[in-house]
Amino acid sequence: MKTLINTIVAALAPAAAFAASGAREDNSGIFSTIFLGLCALIVVGQLVPAVMMMLGMAKGFRKEAKTNAA
Repeated sequence: MKTLINTIVAALAPAAAFAASGAREDNSGIFSTIFLGLCALIVVGQLVPAVMMMLGMAKGFRKEAKTNAA
């Protein structure tokens, strides 16, 4: 068991040497952030009607199945 633990520790120890420092320089300004936010708003605005339409179709299929079964 001790050999297994030593093997695992030896396999994982070098991975820490290649880890990122976490300090990332981001040169994008406020306008790029606003632009990405606008893009996200457009995507969400397109998803809401699509989800509503899919739910409406599912309700319609369910009603149609009930009327055909009766």
